[in-house]
Amino acid sequence: MVPDMAKRNTMNLLLVAAIGLPATAIGGPFLYYFYPPSTGGAGGGLTAKDSFGNDVKLKAWVASHQPNDRQLVQGLKGDATYLVSTESGVKDFGINAVCTHLGCVVPWNKAENKFKCPCHGSQYDENGKVVRGPAPLSLAIAHVTIDDGDRVVFTPWTETDFRTGLAPWWK
Repeated sequence: MVPDMAKRNTMNLLLVAAIGLPATAIGGPFLYYFYPPSTGGAGGGLTAKDSFGNDVKLKAWVASHQPNDRQLVQGLKGDATYLVSTESGVKDFGINAVCTHLGCVVPWNKAENKFKCPCHGSQYDENGKVVRGPAPLSLAIAHVTIDDGDRVVFTPWTETDFRTGLAPWWK
């Protein structure tokens, strides 16, 4: 038996703590950077925001927009999303305005009744279905509901895409 074994064990413990604590403090955030953030739980959705960051209220929206009008609001994940007006309110889905080719925001061309990407010419019909490439996929969509406070709320679209009959690619 070594007479100073207790001292050696104490020094080894101090050495491990001196290296381990800073390594954990540096390594933890480093590893967390590579862990994708959660998309949230089964919450009630995300309230649409106008260009000023205010909640979109259905009554005010109907009063200030014509039927078949398409205006950009902030949708899911902060993406620009078109809210489509109808005679009595809004359609039950919103159309994500991010082109599936290279991510440009796709403006609505009222004269041609379609979305036309200014970057490379992709075209989408009035519901966001791709009709001309180079975009490979239709624009993403999200459910639109109205909550008790008259706010327009977006929730993820997880069912079959009614435009193509396929599972949603943006899921």
